[in-house]
Formats: sequence, C-alpha cells, structure tokens
Amino acid sequence: MTHHPNEKPQRRPLYTPDERRRRDESPWTLVQGVLAPLQFVVFLVSLYFVLRYLTTGEGAVIATISIVVKTLVLYTIMITGAIWEKVVFGRYLFAPAFFWEDVFSMLVLALHTAYLAALFTGFVDTRGQMLIALAAYATYVINAGQFLIKLRMARLEGARGRVEGGKLAEVAE
Repeated sequence: MTHHPNEKPQRRPLYTPDERRRRDESPWTLVQGVLAPLQFVVFLVSLYFVLRYLTTGEGAVIATISIVVKTLVLYTIMITGAIWEKVVFGRYLFAPAFFWEDVFSMLVLALHTAYLAALFTGFVDTRGQMLIALAAYATYVINAGQFLIKLRMARLEGARGRVEGGKLAEVAE
C-alpha cells in the first residue's frame, strides 16, 4: 500500500477501545486524577519555600520538609500510576502509549531520589540540596506537561470517536 506524499501516516490511537474501557472503569484513574493536581499544589508551595530559602537564606527547615513531602507525593503517584498502567495496558511501565513519559518520569524520580540521598547523607550542603530540588522540579514540570498533552490527546480522540460513532450510527439507520 503506497501513501500519497502529502498524506499523513495513520498513527496508533492512544487507547484501543478495550484500553479506553479499562481506563474508564478503573478506580486508579480517579486516584491519578486526584493525585496529579494535589502534587502540583504541593510542588508550587514547595517551590515557593525553596526559592525563598535560596534568595534569603531563611526557611531551610520548611523548604526541606516541603521537598520531602513533594517527593513522597511523587513516589505515591508513580506507584499508583504504574498500577494504573498495568490495569489499562497490561504492563507496569513503558506501555507504548506512555513510553516517553515513563522514560522522563525515571529522570524525575532519579533527581528527587538524589535530593533525598543528599539530604540524608549530608554529602551536599543545604544550598546544594535546594539546587538538586530545583533540577528535580524542572524535570517534573516538563513531565507534567507531557502528561497534560497526552490527556488532551485522549480527550480529542474520545470526542473524535464519539463524532465518528454518531456518523456511523446515522449511516446505519
């Protein structure tokens, strides 16, 4: 089968009908829907405290606590996200639909874990720890953007499927 040079090749939809059904029926979808905005709020609060410490030298303890809380929320969303991915796609990580988001999530996890290692070993001073946290937060923002793009894609595909389904129903009548 040849394609016209200006014709876009068909790409696999984000979800097959069965995957979409499993996604919609899974309680883990709601868990992710609650944890994602919670994590973002925790991130914003923590970012404020980290930047405050870096600019004024004050509030190291509250900044540290906020980073640890942010990291724990991240671990929670990563574990529940892996469970969600297993339920929907049949594998805990690196399902084709979310492969690159999962790859980048590993960097996010690595940097948050590096922060905890620096904190608990004292290998890096407080300022260095805060800079590691900022690097972790930068990767988190990129990763959150990746997931927001996928959420939008899923909504557009769902809307397109409903429209196409409606047209098919009209033709069948």
